[in-house]
Amino acid sequence: MNLKRSPLAPDTFPVLPILTGLDMWVAETGMKYKNRPDVLLMRFAKTSAIASVFTTSSTPGAPVDWSKKCLDKHKEGSGHTTGLLVNAGNANVFTGQQGHEDVREMARLGAVTIGADIDDMFVCSTGVIGEPLDLGPFRQTLSENSLLNTQASWAQAAKAICTTDTYIKGASQTADIDGVGISICGIVKGSGMIAPDMATMLGFMFTDANISQAVLQELLSEYTRTSFNAISVDSDTSTSDTVMLIALGTAGHDLVTNVDDPKLDEFKTALQRVMLNLAHQVIKDGEGAQKFIEVCVTGAASDKAAKTIGMSIINSPLVKTAIAGEDANWGRVVMAVGKSGEQADRDKLRIAFGPHLVALEGARAPRYDEEIVSAYMKTQDLVLHVDIGVGEGAFTVWGCDLTHGYIDINADYRS
Repeated sequence: MNLKRSPLAPDTFPVLPILTGLDMWVAETGMKYKNRPDVLLMRFAKTSAIASVFTTSSTPGAPVDWSKKCLDKHKEGSGHTTGLLVNAGNANVFTGQQGHEDVREMARLGAVTIGADIDDMFVCSTGVIGEPLDLGPFRQTLSENSLLNTQASWAQAAKAICTTDTYIKGASQTADIDGVGISICGIVKGSGMIAPDMATMLGFMFTDANISQAVLQELLSEYTRTSFNAISVDSDTSTSDTVMLIALGTAGHDLVTNVDDPKLDEFKTALQRVMLNLAHQVIKDGEGAQKFIEVCVTGAASDKAAKTIGMSIINSPLVKTAIAGEDANWGRVVMAVGKSGEQADRDKLRIAFGPHLVALEGARAPRYDEEIVSAYMKTQDLVLHVDIGVGEGAFTVWGCDLTHGYIDINADYRS
């Protein structure tokens, strides 16, 4: 499948710093993709704390089940060398008992390679659902003596986890903890099957900070709600969604064990920025996407209601296709608010496209100008403001338009 680079893609992949305590390698198995890496192997320092969020799908893949067990063990504090093995092209989902046996074998292969225990080896897979995994290429690749000779760059690691992505995605920030400078780096993949109820397709973030597992998990879960959990390409939740945050513990500051410790203030801001940046990049690579859409909902009965309304808008095929056609059809936004199931007042509803008020008090805004609003719809980045008029709840979600490119990609996905 030859995919054209998204018009919303950033110009270049960012420069991400090397982190002490993190080793990375990539390899090519050639199972689905040719002339590109499709396996990522990582090793984390023994001092690492690991947090993760997983898909809420009731049909998760075997790698999700396996990694959840690894996380449960890690919460108890293993103090061992820990690793991660990722493959792209086959999700190992709905593959029966064989799928569980295969993920265990993948974990064993990865663990032997990096000198870890099998139960300390996280596994993530992404790609086609329902096809058995061929472990032959994995065994050959991971048993090659040359695999560990050359460490991978962040760009190579980001490429190895891609499927229908049209560009590689990464972000970083720096912060200060107790007078010590620390870094946060992250890579993510995702382009379609994006409407997570926990995270995104696959995302891995690392910091050299020294933070306890409990604090790390609380921060990841909290910030996921307003980043990875506030985006949608197509309203479809993946069976493989996994996001991990690893604190390598190699920075020279004391262990932070309280989530409310003021020493974490800069770190929290930096982490939020990295997560939101990565989440936005997933949307900007939405399959067939031509427009990046922000929907800001205010005046709802609660923040939860605001999110539900926002997702109703961003997931509406009628709203998404109108935006793809650069049609200022605010009536479709009215429809999406009404179908959300949340409390709303038709005669208090206020809708604006960017700075342009289009609907007010149950009717078209008095100064609405079709020509001016239509010109705004031609821009790549659009902001829809929707005030419900019933309370103080607010939430912002992000998504993209729906074009024929989405149909082309997904109609030919297994070809």
